[in-house]
Amino acid sequence: MLHVRVVCPPLSAGSLVESLAAYPGVRNLVVLPGAARRPAGDAVQFDLRTAAANPVLRELRERCASAGGTVAIEHVAAAITTPADQHEDVRTLDSEAAPIWELVDARIRSGGVYPPSFYILLVVAGLIGAVGILTNSQILIVGAMVVGPEYGAIMATALGFNKKEARPVLAGLSALTLGFAAASVATLLFGLIIRWSGHTPAPYAAGVRPVADFINSPNLFSVVVAVLAGVVGVVSLTQARANALIGVFISVTTIPAAAAIGLSAAYVDWSAVGGSAVQLLVNVIVLIAVGAAGLGLQRFIWHAREARSPATSVAGERRVRDSRYGKAHRRAAGPRERNRL
Repeated sequence: MLHVRVVCPPLSAGSLVESLAAYPGVRNLVVLPGAARRPAGDAVQFDLRTAAANPVLRELRERCASAGGTVAIEHVAAAITTPADQHEDVRTLDSEAAPIWELVDARIRSGGVYPPSFYILLVVAGLIGAVGILTNSQILIVGAMVVGPEYGAIMATALGFNKKEARPVLAGLSALTLGFAAASVATLLFGLIIRWSGHTPAPYAAGVRPVADFINSPNLFSVVVAVLAGVVGVVSLTQARANALIGVFISVTTIPAAAAIGLSAAYVDWSAVGGSAVQLLVNVIVLIAVGAAGLGLQRFIWHAREARSPATSVAGERRVRDSRYGKAHRRAAGPRERNRL
């Protein structure tokens, strides 16, 4: 269940409340006329069933947010309800609920913010990956994958493509380019220091580099893993399954490839530099493409299911009927009553 707080201009509050009351998923509707400040307006609060959230939130965006109002959404951890409501909640939990797209978009957009810590984490992850490559330590490679924050930028870019918004796409691609470049430069400097100081591990110096060879040798399976990881990632974000995202972080070869680029350049292995660069590009491009396509496909499927939902149809018919009644009532009322309405 969600708790929604709305502040809207006074002239639109009455019709908004009538429309909200028509939705079967809206409960505990409270209206506080003139109670809001900054911005001034009417305050409306209500609880909203998760399964019925999307059409309500779409209407709030269209009718309130576009008119200068604000909408805040919170998850309700627990609610004491009637037996009928409890039965409905159990039935909803037993079935797959539609993603709440406003929350999905907010969750993805939160990963599209690039403060200095974003680049610091990429550099640190690259250095951890470089140590893993030098020592042939798969554990350190996995650790570097988990530390790297690049998947948030990848999904924010994918959302920008999905919504045809240029700003998040340009911001995401710029952040990924600068971040991976910084990680590669840091690992290049680290590799030069290790090489010149004579601390290169003996197996790596002798050409025994199973971890590096895996990273700098992209093939068909690299594409397959990236596609599967992209599918798992977009489903995890839309269904708020955070545990599955860990598998995505340790499945895609992005940070290890960026680390391998710098480290291979330090040891003058240009074929490995090229292979690692291809590996990095393949993973990033595939993840962005699968993310954008997955978001679009899920929206299409769930919107089609909502259109066939009886509850949605009944609520829509009732809103249309109430809207027509309200317009007819206003036309029939006198000037003073019309202003009051």
